[in-house]
Amino acid sequence: MKLKLPRDQFLSTVRVGDKGQIVIPKEVRELFEIEPGDNLLLMADKKKGIAIVAFDGMIDFMDESIRQARKAQEEQKEGKQ
Repeated sequence: MKLKLPRDQFLSTVRVGDKGQIVIPKEVRELFEIEPGDNLLLMADKKKGIAIVAFDGMIDFMDESIRQARKAQEEQKEGKQ
């Protein structure tokens, strides 16, 4: 089932196969430039659901998050002294 949405959005149902696999619709693969062999990161939270994001971009995001957390931690230590 597909709904008519703006160009940069997509909403659809997908079916889970016997092996637990889903097919990412062609429109979504094209929208996000997902190619065979690409790595995706699957994140799951029992209360919030499942999200799939591009793995390459997530590495940069995680590196920056860690850098900022360390900086904040250092600033907090300096403030206590």
